[in-house]
Amino acid sequence: MAMKKFLLMIALAVLHFATAVAQIQSVHFSDKDAVRYKRLDFLVSLKSVWQNPYLQEDIKLDMEVTTPSGARILQPCFFETGKSGEISAWAARFLPQDFGVYHFHFVLQRRQKVISRSKTLKVDVKNAMDKGFLTVKNNWALVFDNGEPFRGVAENICWESRTRDDSKYFAPLHQRADRYNYDYMLPKFARYGGNFFRTWICAWNLPLDFQDGFNNHRYRADSAYFNPSAIERMDHLLALADSLDLYMMLTLGTGNFRKDGFGGVATSDEFFANPIAKRVYKNRLRYIVARWAYSPHIAMWELLNEVDNIQHNGRDRPIDSQDIVDWHSEMADYLKEIDPYRHLVTSSISHRDIQGLNDVEGIDINQKHIYGNTAAIPSEVLRYANDHGKPYVIGEFGYEWDWHKNFDDFSREMEVDFKRGLWYGLFSPTPVLPMSWWWEYFENRSLMPYYLGVREINDRMLKAGKGEFKRLEIMSNELDAYAVQCGMEVFVYIHNAGYLIQGGEISIAVDSDSFDRMICYDPVERVYSSEEQISCSQGRIVLKDVYIGSKSDMVFIIK
Repeated sequence: MAMKKFLLMIALAVLHFATAVAQIQSVHFSDKDAVRYKRLDFLVSLKSVWQNPYLQEDIKLDMEVTTPSGARILQPCFFETGKSGEISAWAARFLPQDFGVYHFHFVLQRRQKVISRSKTLKVDVKNAMDKGFLTVKNNWALVFDNGEPFRGVAENICWESRTRDDSKYFAPLHQRADRYNYDYMLPKFARYGGNFFRTWICAWNLPLDFQDGFNNHRYRADSAYFNPSAIERMDHLLALADSLDLYMMLTLGTGNFRKDGFGGVATSDEFFANPIAKRVYKNRLRYIVARWAYSPHIAMWELLNEVDNIQHNGRDRPIDSQDIVDWHSEMADYLKEIDPYRHLVTSSISHRDIQGLNDVEGIDINQKHIYGNTAAIPSEVLRYANDHGKPYVIGEFGYEWDWHKNFDDFSREMEVDFKRGLWYGLFSPTPVLPMSWWWEYFENRSLMPYYLGVREINDRMLKAGKGEFKRLEIMSNELDAYAVQCGMEVFVYIHNAGYLIQGGEISIAVDSDSFDRMICYDPVERVYSSEEQISCSQGRIVLKDVYIGSKSDMVFIIK
């Protein structure tokens, strides 16, 4: 009994010592550049003990913010450097979305108990005009904080060149580090009209929680909990996206969940169901939010890529669907809880629906990938948007998915498919146009300039309708035809899927007989024809003798 009392006294003494020395020492911040929509950086010096500063169950630092309107928000902070029991450096990155007087103070917790609070900082944030963050406007468009509508003219640029690519025919192309990197691809994409891209955190790209074995010369092996070279590259990527006014879907992935310290579970089943694995994943999310959520150029978090492939993956018994749905619900809700900017959240399937996943409340945008069936994009987008009451995005599409085939054997089909997929998206209720795969192949075939025409019509649609779109009934005998009304302009897209010149009469149902002028737009040459008179009566626009060439596209704008 005496020994137990002695041990208890020792434990209490250790706890008292840890609490006594744990305190926030200082907060370094300069308010001379405190401007709305400009990042504010705070550096906090503190002294505490911990086993792992990246696990919030052990220790965590938060910045509590009171906005000029009186709203209270929480900004997670992140560990920078230092040792347990000594002075350590922590940081906070915050983007004010309003102007006026803000109040900031920091709260340090050790094992979920508050052990120190800083003094309150008072900061007067000056006004400045900026677009802000993206949220959902409707199934067709997103909208910035300032009310400006947005649609993503998009492409997958999911990773930079790998050291050893596994494509049978195109490995030498894909391994070209001088071209297939963010610093070459993103400026070129922006120059040719792109405004949205999708990219991955994974073992070979932005490998946040991997220590070595990257298959990518850009990253350095390091024993740190989060890889410093991956952090540096992510910081650079966000600065680059900001400079180019590009917006991204950042695919977070499972991370290195099999590694000790990151969950320590052996299977994907455990990843979705094991409480420890979930807790570790939340710490990973917390770090990502703390370090990068300040950026409006992260348009949305994508939790997982093609979760149905993770679910099946050659298994006799797939992972339980309910475990996957519950995991998504828990992680989406957690992101909304800790992300003060409430970025949009999505996740994706390849081709197999998971019952309940499309109705997870915390997921703002549903997503699937389509290969070998680009013609189905319009009907799939419309069906999912109607069935589940939220926007739908085609996160990947392509004529062929198999990287062991030689695409040059059917290069024309690849290119035609690339082009019509963009137009199908533009004329479908989706806020981000379908994102083609094989970015190296299409860039090498000089397809990137094609985005210019799509972006031109996209911007005209947004301006005419102020982000509002209305699908119109359209009839065409031989041509693939779609029509959308934006404000007082009707946009018509025509595709000839055949091998001969085809055409005839096109009829479009409208709610006014005032449409009487039309211009034609060639998306390849990016030229408009002269304006001409058209017939509109009894609620129908009739276009006669519309003929276009094989595998070609045309856009009409009716005013």
